[in-house]
Amino acid sequence: MRKKSREMSAEWALQVFDKAPYITVSMVKSNGIPYGLPLSLVRTDEKTFYFHGALEGDKMDALKDHPEVCLSAVTRCKPLVGPLDNSFTLEFQSAMALGKAEMVTDREEKIMALRAICEHFLPTHMPAFHEAVERSLDRTAVVRITLTEAPTGKRKQYDKNGVEMKYQRME
Repeated sequence: MRKKSREMSAEWALQVFDKAPYITVSMVKSNGIPYGLPLSLVRTDEKTFYFHGALEGDKMDALKDHPEVCLSAVTRCKPLVGPLDNSFTLEFQSAMALGKAEMVTDREEKIMALRAICEHFLPTHMPAFHEAVERSLDRTAVVRITLTEAPTGKRKQYDKNGVEMKYQRME
């Protein structure tokens, strides 16, 4: 990381992933062309993320050929004028991680992952979960991404006095 003063801990980076409305998953297609798209991922522990989708398509083809992925997310992103120097700048919190994607084939793990996704994104609709899973489980792909190294986090944020909080300083 170029600006070490903005580097945050791996635990902090995981919190950014948890708060992000979506996470961009970058991969490589079989022809070597980069492919990235925002997906609704959920994290179930320090190394494991899940998402669901169609059983076939560009995303699934790319993951079969090249299972290595890069995850990235940004939260609290806000352009502003620097409080003390009137510079044009951006406040943000970001996270990045590398991992390996695998199709989940075990029925119980698929259901657990789909439950975690629903609880994260649609908690008030959980009463309909069982019926939805019964209706669509066999035509739904679930992908597990296991991190292959600790995630990294970075932030640019100002305190209430307009001073940038560096070296993991918290308010």
